[in-house]
Amino acid sequence: MSAIDLLLGNLAGCRAIDLAQPYYTGIPHHPAHPPFLYGLNKKHGDYVLPGGGSSASEGLALGAHTGTHIDALCHFSCCGKMFGGADAAAQTYPGGLEHHTVDTIAPILRRGLLLDVAGLHGMDELPMDFVVRPEHLEAAGSEIRTGDIVLIRTGWGRLWDDPARFISQVHSPGPGLDAAKWLSSRGVFAVGSDTAPFEFTPSPEMSVHVHLLVESGIHIMECLNLEELAAAKPSEFLFVATPLKIRGGTGSPIRPFAFVEKHA
Repeated sequence: MSAIDLLLGNLAGCRAIDLAQPYYTGIPHHPAHPPFLYGLNKKHGDYVLPGGGSSASEGLALGAHTGTHIDALCHFSCCGKMFGGADAAAQTYPGGLEHHTVDTIAPILRRGLLLDVAGLHGMDELPMDFVVRPEHLEAAGSEIRTGDIVLIRTGWGRLWDDPARFISQVHSPGPGLDAAKWLSSRGVFAVGSDTAPFEFTPSPEMSVHVHLLVESGIHIMECLNLEELAAAKPSEFLFVATPLKIRGGTGSPIRPFAFVEKHA
């Protein structure tokens, strides 16, 4: 049996859970980033082919950090340096960044863990002033291995269709710096959450982003939909996602999936 046959056979015993939030005009977006814009620019019947066929198409505009997305390591710098000491000044408006860009992120197929902090506290969603600490992560999860994907559920993914509440003047629950250091000490590849800024905000110094992206080389994913995954309660899952190949980009939309055993 080939490796491909073995892989497909194993996946047949799994179901895919979509972790992406939908895109539509008016979705929540962090005020530091552009909104999502949609417009149908060609309707059926505008141009009809000789045999009666026609097509429709649209135009899209959005920020790379709008909707469900991943942060490249070049998204943040500190004191003029990015991860590994790369020079943050190597950048241009038309060409973007030169180091640690989103197009260099390989397709992600890794073991994933969900730390359901909201569920741990018996809440639909955590209050906006809730700071996730290491003890919450310890209590909510399984053993983390080097290279894992760790997703933190605050329950705020339930608020996606209420943009004002989802953003809440950029005030939302999330990990504090001590929790970020707890995660980085375990050698994770990437972390993610169901909020727009990942870390607890307001955070004037964005210390969690600086620690993870600049000091530790750990990617951040934001605006995930973790509700169905939380309901499945998997002990672990296969996380699959890939960013768009945006040369020089600091981030990209992604369509992530969690593959869980069918009985989960």
